[in-house]
Amino acid sequence: MRISVVIPAHNEEAFLPAALKATGAQTLSPLEVIVVDNASTDRTREAAEAFGARVVFCPRKGVAHARQAGLLAARGDWVAMTDADSLPLPHWLEALAERADGAVGVYGPLRFYGVSPWEAALSEWGYRAFLRLMALLGRPNLAGANLMVLKEAALRVGGFPEVEAREDVLLGYKLKALGPLRYAPKALVLTSPRRLKGAGGWGPFLLRQARNLLGDPRGYFGEGGGRGR
Repeated sequence: MRISVVIPAHNEEAFLPAALKATGAQTLSPLEVIVVDNASTDRTREAAEAFGARVVFCPRKGVAHARQAGLLAARGDWVAMTDADSLPLPHWLEALAERADGAVGVYGPLRFYGVSPWEAALSEWGYRAFLRLMALLGRPNLAGANLMVLKEAALRVGGFPEVEAREDVLLGYKLKALGPLRYAPKALVLTSPRRLKGAGGWGPFLLRQARNLLGDPRGYFGEGGGRGR
């Protein structure tokens, strides 16, 4: 499989090296790793180039714009995405590829790192249960930190919508009309707890997740809420 890995990054020089080290240690090597420099004012570009990543500049701030720029620039038939503050485990791409045959998209679970053991377990197993429930409801839930899409299919539906949040989830809803979206339970990605802290703790964070589950158009980041990238 020809897989491009895309990482959107706005002022991520602190987190990005670890993410690039993780993508460089995959058991299934990607065709390329693209860092989308989303109008950064720090040394994000230099950090990306130091690891040999291909850098694409996106002047329009916003993660949806950065993801779309990466999708358009990708040379692979498949485009996998993670975030600059996330650490895919070594078998991540291999696990996604195992579930890709006949699908238009594949996605996997997340777990917080840098938190207490019980919080890490809650984040992973709670999210796994959430993903399975959404799949049973016929609403597969893509997360930008852990997804892979067939480029041709993603472009056919217009790619990522220009929204402030939930661009990943909304792309999944559009892709579902073209073919299967498959859950890859072994494709685990560790992610930082920035979103948890930004929400104000577990209570507000879980409330936002519930809003997403119920189809609240404000999404699980709240009305007007961004992702802090």
